[in-house]
Amino acid sequence: MTVISSSITRELIDESMDFAQYRALIDQLLLQNKTTGSNHSEAMMDYTRMNVQRMKRWDKTAKVGKGAVEAVKKIARGQVWLVLTEAWCGDAAQNISYIEKLAAFNENIKIRYILRDENLAVMDEFLTNGGRSIPKLVALDEATMDVLFTWGPRPQPLQEMMAAFKEDPKGVSAEEFKKTIHLWYAKDKHQTLEAEFKTLLTQ
Repeated sequence: MTVISSSITRELIDESMDFAQYRALIDQLLLQNKTTGSNHSEAMMDYTRMNVQRMKRWDKTAKVGKGAVEAVKKIARGQVWLVLTEAWCGDAAQNISYIEKLAAFNENIKIRYILRDENLAVMDEFLTNGGRSIPKLVALDEATMDVLFTWGPRPQPLQEMMAAFKEDPKGVSAEEFKKTIHLWYAKDKHQTLEAEFKTLLTQ
């Protein structure tokens, strides 16, 4: 992309969270019957609790394939992968544990996390079809702050399923559709996500 984001500053990167801090924040908020953002309804709390379990499961079971390892190890310059997320976001919980494991194979990559609703100026630079969809990963050259690539909010087949559902739900409720999405993740086991990152990393 070789563009510079006007909203992503070094100060923002310095103030962002690593994965452990992000997870600790979620746990701390849950103890207060809260989640990230301003909506602390029971539904949002339920989503957040489920997402904690999803992340714990992927922490244990997510595997990075040999081809992806080889691709990520070839990165020779420092990069920052900045992820916009929220605790209640199911797509974030399904994907970021794998992305963390992928990046861990190269010490040149630092992953940092910021909350979407506290950083709307950044979010609005990286919309998906005009929407503030998360998670959104913005990969930056650490030295120049150039935007190298972006990914998100979900693997392309799911993005297409989401677009089709929004255009015509065909009688399927939002909750039923969410179950379909999470079943897809369980069956796919990050294979599609991995293929997309291999393409991004070798461009």
